[in-house]
Amino acid sequence: MGGVDVGSEGGKKKATNAEINMVPFIDLLMCTIAFLLITAVWVTNSRMNADAQVPGPPNPDKELTPQTPEKVLNLHIGESDFALVWKQGATVVSEVRVPKPPPSDSAVIRYSDLAKKIEAEWNSNGSHRDPSDKKLDQAIMHTDNRTPFKEVVAVLDALYTTKRKVKLPEGDKDLPVFNMTFSVR
Repeated sequence: MGGVDVGSEGGKKKATNAEINMVPFIDLLMCTIAFLLITAVWVTNSRMNADAQVPGPPNPDKELTPQTPEKVLNLHIGESDFALVWKQGATVVSEVRVPKPPPSDSAVIRYSDLAKKIEAEWNSNGSHRDPSDKKLDQAIMHTDNRTPFKEVVAVLDALYTTKRKVKLPEGDKDLPVFNMTFSVR
């Protein structure tokens, strides 16, 4: 507790002593300091590192080699079939259609024909086949929002059925050949 003593003059007036409660003031001060410290941490974490590479004429000493984009498998889930489209940038390399089997009432769906066709397509168009290459081929699954979840899972199972041997420090492992991305219409 902090206090203020005003004192009295010659006894004519009563002494005015006021006590100020310091606990709320200290609480407010501590909360303010904590807020400022937390804000300072957030500001440093949200910074974006930028370098000063300004676009301009290319350096004549440095030779530019154009990078060819990698092939990507686009798997379209249609109402009556699946479309397997290999694209390299905007260029379509190959396109194959796989008919969809008639719907069943079972809880688990399997698309074995699709899995076999994906494996055949990867064997003919896949980029990363060497066991020492740890990079995966890219696959993008295009589907409608109304596609049942069990059908999406069945397509994922078919896509991840194809595997290849990869040399890792702990030994050879069979890993899926595709890294999957979703695209919803």
